[in-house]
Amino acid sequence: MDCIKVGRLIQSLRKEKRMTQKELAHLMNISDKTISKWERGLGCPDVSLLGELSNILGVNIEKILSGDLNPNEQDGGNMKNVKFYACQSCGNVMTSTGVTSISCCGRVLEPLLPQSENDEHEITVDEIEEDYFVTITHEMSRDHYISFVAYVSYDRVMLIKLYPEQLAEVRFPIMYGGTLYAYCNQHGLWKYEKKKSDSRRVI
Repeated sequence: MDCIKVGRLIQSLRKEKRMTQKELAHLMNISDKTISKWERGLGCPDVSLLGELSNILGVNIEKILSGDLNPNEQDGGNMKNVKFYACQSCGNVMTSTGVTSISCCGRVLEPLLPQSENDEHEITVDEIEEDYFVTITHEMSRDHYISFVAYVSYDRVMLIKLYPEQLAEVRFPIMYGGTLYAYCNQHGLWKYEKKKSDSRRVI
């Protein structure tokens, strides 16, 4: 751990929050001399203080330890690059269109990798009026169910959350050129593939 880099980052983040060394020290119940020592690179925060420092400064512990935020390149905004994340502990669902680090319930989440639908996760799409009516052949028990269905086009993501004991069916307004996904809480993310015999103007 480079104490000089860590100190510079702490100082930069503290100033972003418009806090003095004394104010930061008061929030952490330590002396302002300790904050000064960190910022001058004469020592690094004790491991026992990193969690509180992370919360106050609004930065992950890993970033504090590295001493560098390393911002991502500007996101171009194409929603077709969207990645889905799902927490196995609480069922929380998140999305991102750029490089990111996402965690939930204390665990770092990896992006879900879409698979082509199969017989056990078959997605059917019908046009009803101005909507796509999406149905999925799948059980919807408390232990095994479709958690969400998402429809992704160039400039938007529409995501509908599903819950056990309801039908695995949803409706989306028609947006041609989009991609349809369904997430099974046990077997992961599935991508709709248009059948060769399907003449409908779908997805």
